[in-house]
Amino acid sequence: MSHVSSYRKVRGGRKAAAGNAGRPPVGWALPGILFFALFAIVPLAIAVCLSFCHWDGLNSPTPIGTDNWTRLFKDPEFRQAAWLSLLLTTISWLFQTPVALLLGVWAAGRQRSRAVLCAVFFIPLLLSTTAIAMLFHALLDPNFGVIRTIGPWFGIDPNVMGSSTGALLTVAFVGGWQFMPFHTLIYQGGTRQIPQVLYQAAEIDGAGMLRQFLHITLPQLRNTLTTSSVLMIVGSLTYFDTVLIMTKGGPGTDTTVLPYLMYRTGFQTYDLGYAAAIATALVVVATALSLILVRFSGFGNMRSTREGM
Repeated sequence: MSHVSSYRKVRGGRKAAAGNAGRPPVGWALPGILFFALFAIVPLAIAVCLSFCHWDGLNSPTPIGTDNWTRLFKDPEFRQAAWLSLLLTTISWLFQTPVALLLGVWAAGRQRSRAVLCAVFFIPLLLSTTAIAMLFHALLDPNFGVIRTIGPWFGIDPNVMGSSTGALLTVAFVGGWQFMPFHTLIYQGGTRQIPQVLYQAAEIDGAGMLRQFLHITLPQLRNTLTTSSVLMIVGSLTYFDTVLIMTKGGPGTDTTVLPYLMYRTGFQTYDLGYAAAIATALVVVATALSLILVRFSGFGNMRSTREGM
C-alpha cells in the first residue's frame, strides 16, 4: 500500500507541475494589480461613497442616505439618457462589427499592398478623439462645412446635425470611424491565428471562399468577436468628448447620453453627489452588459492552447 500511495503522490505532483509549467508567479502581476487598484478601484469606491452624499465641489460632502438613488430612478432625464446610451451602443456595434470583421479578415493577408493600405487605414486610431470631433464638426457645419456642398449631391440635408436622428447617427459614425481600425486590428490578429490546414482541407473538399468564411473563419473568431464586442460596448457607453464637442447633448437633449448628463450635472449645476450616482449606475450597466455577453458567448470557458509558450 505504501508503494501505491507513493506512486500516487509522485504522479499527482507531476500533474501539478505540468499544469503550472510556463506560468509566471503571481508576483509578476503585482505592479498591474496595484496600478489598477490605484487608478480604477479607489476612484470607483470614492464615487460610490459620494453617490450617498450631497456635494457642490467646494464644501465638504454631506451624507444624505439614498436620496440621490431615489431621485435617479424617478428622473425622466436619466431614463432618456440611459435609453440613448443603449441605442448609441447598439448602433455602434451594428455599424462597426461587420465592417471591422471583414476588414480584419482581409487585412490578415500578407501581400505588400495590403500592408500599405492597412497603415493608411489605421491613421484615425492615432488621432485624439477631440481632434477628430473638431474636424467632423467643421466638415458638417451647415453654413461653412463641406456638407453644404456635397450634401445635396447625395440627398443629405446640410443641417444633418439639426435633427435628433441625424445627430445620433453622426456621433455613432464618428466614433466608428476612429475606433474601427482598433477592432480591425483585433480581427486581423485573430484571423492569423487560425490554422491554415483548415483552409487547405476545405479547398481540397471544393469549398469556396464564402463557405470557408462562414464555416471556418467565423467559428474560429467567436472568442475574438466577444472580446471586440465587450470593448466596443464599454467604449460606446462612455462616449463623452465626441458628444461634448459635436452636439453638446443637442438638439435639445436628443444626444444627451449618460456620460454627458453626468458631466452636465456635476460641472454645470455642481451637483456632484448626484453626478456620482449617475457615474456608478453607468459602471453597473456597462459591467452587467459585459458579463452577460461573456456568459452567453461561452468566452469564460475558453482555454489557450498556447499557454506557457
